[in-house]
Amino acid sequence: MVSSSSESYMFHYPNVQHTRLQAEALGIRQVFASTEGKKEEELADLRKVLIDNDVKMLVTGATYSRYQGDRINSMAKELWIEHIAPLWHIDPEAELAELSKDFNAIITSVSAEGFDESFLGSQIDHGMILKLRELNRKYKINMLFEGGEAESFVLDAPLFSKRIEIKKARKEWKGNRGMYVIEEAELEKKA
Repeated sequence: MVSSSSESYMFHYPNVQHTRLQAEALGIRQVFASTEGKKEEELADLRKVLIDNDVKMLVTGATYSRYQGDRINSMAKELWIEHIAPLWHIDPEAELAELSKDFNAIITSVSAEGFDESFLGSQIDHGMILKLRELNRKYKINMLFEGGEAESFVLDAPLFSKRIEIKKARKEWKGNRGMYVIEEAELEKKA
């Protein structure tokens, strides 16, 4: 879902257009659909896409958001869609450790106390986990960003046939929040 609102309650916003590269690297079909990102109304947009594409199984990445989990579970049940949420209530430290070991993921937006512009575009690695642990201790942020504290983007993963290379990006900072905007990216062979 491509939301025209950066304040979407349900859908990822930063750099969503570049998820087409992730889908290509995974060898899966991807369907883009628009939503204005208005609370609750965006669910009707998702429902239409699921019906129009005869979706039988839905995999989501929510970890702790009851708001998202309850709404997706309810919709899936109503539409007789199998809903799989492999990260639901996963231990944040374990997930981050796996992410830093096996994936190349970067932070693409921040919007919570304790974050600053230096986080934008930074890789989620061991050093970042230590910073996130401190932010969790000090500000009680969810280390997996489930409360909207931040967003991330995967550039490489074990199942990717190629990796995503960012060719051009910029940082936007306004007040106490910011976004790492990927302007150009392409798939490249893995080393």
